Amino acid sequence: VPERPTLGNTDYAFEMAISNIRYGEGVTKEIGMDLQNLGARRVCLMTDKNLSKLPPVNAVLNSLAKYGINFQMYDNVRVEPTDQSFLDAIQFAKKGEFDAYVAVGGGSVMDTCKAANLYAASPSSEFLDYVNAPIGKGKPVAVPLKPLIAVPTTSGTGSETTGVAIFDFKELKVKTGIASRAIKPTLGIIDPLHTLSMPERIVANSGFDVLCHALESYTALPYNQRSPCPSNPIERPAYQGSNPVSDVWALHALRIVAKYLKRAIRNPEDREARANMHLASAFAGIGFGNAGVHLCHGMSYPISGLVKTYKPKDYNVDHSLVPHGLSVVLTSPAVFAFTAQIHPERHLEAAEILGADIRTARIKDAGLILADTLRKFLFDLNVDDGLAAIGYSKADIPALVKGTLPQERVTKLSPRSQTEEDLSALFEASMKLY
Repeated sequence: VPERPTLGNTDYAFEMAISNIRYGEGVTKEIGMDLQNLGARRVCLMTDKNLSKLPPVNAVLNSLAKYGINFQMYDNVRVEPTDQSFLDAIQFAKKGEFDAYVAVGGGSVMDTCKAANLYAASPSSEFLDYVNAPIGKGKPVAVPLKPLIAVPTTSGTGSETTGVAIFDFKELKVKTGIASRAIKPTLGIIDPLHTLSMPERIVANSGFDVLCHALESYTALPYNQRSPCPSNPIERPAYQGSNPVSDVWALHALRIVAKYLKRAIRNPEDREARANMHLASAFAGIGFGNAGVHLCHGMSYPISGLVKTYKPKDYNVDHSLVPHGLSVVLTSPAVFAFTAQIHPERHLEAAEILGADIRTARIKDAGLILADTLRKFLFDLNVDDGLAAIGYSKADIPALVKGTLPQERVTKLSPRSQTEEDLSALFEASMKLY
């Protein structure tokens, strides 16, 4: 291999890390055998209050009972977790001295379980030790974790494949997280039967997360332009920038979204569409779990964190919340119009996959074409008309910008760097979409 000069200390390598994945209708029934095979004696089963009464958790409980697995259930996971809700789950995990974990739910449940596993394995660590810098210390994880089996019940986060756990840091009113390959699940059980109990808006919002995972990881800064180059491979971040392997997964996920998302939302009986979206979520997870996301996600964290009174349809919650996929997709037209100056051909390719006719398109119009394609896509699906429709106004823009600035782990992966003025303009452009 020829010596390659590293330009200004940029990285020269990328690595792929993903969970083992098992896919198939009804595959949840194997989970008791998996735990037996692992020799698990004390299992922690994590879920949330709503799900604890629904078929996916029931399927897991049946399998645990059939194979005589000793477990304790924690069903207190908060939808859109906070630092406090993470700490409550961590406390439960430390007390239980578990030797394996099972997470049944959406991203909130899987992320909470990853954090519980991490801090129970590292009991002397302070909470902020592993939280992403600059909010936390962002220390590398050097302790061995227990096996974690993740059973996603939504088709969105791809959390069953990634080493990322996101939460709301209440004191700063901003979302942040923990990112380390060490916390990724041992096994993701992708059972499309679980998607059949998802209401329409949950299908839509989780699908928008898949859409943005694919678009952002495909258009992210290339891995060999990201700096600094780590002095030790343990310091190479989970989010490394776009790379040839992640690109394959991101594009494939985008094609599935284009073909199946509208069908999955409009017809809960369309098993083909729902099964394909469940798989697309994992595909996009493999892509962004190694390439990373950028501005839509970086800007989404304060949109979720500063929520006032918005309560979405189809979500049975006792607190105001902006569903993660919605908070991400509302800025997507503005963001991709902004980033398309860099790698316009990738933006144009994405627009074509999503249905745009690009036969007479000029490459310099790539951003506008992708933005219009996304607007039309969202309009067809009755998505709230921008940030104003979920309770924000121009007066909130300074706070939204302030909440985006600490999200350097993702904002620095934007192919185009941005100033505070740029971020203000992007939030303003996202107040109204149609």
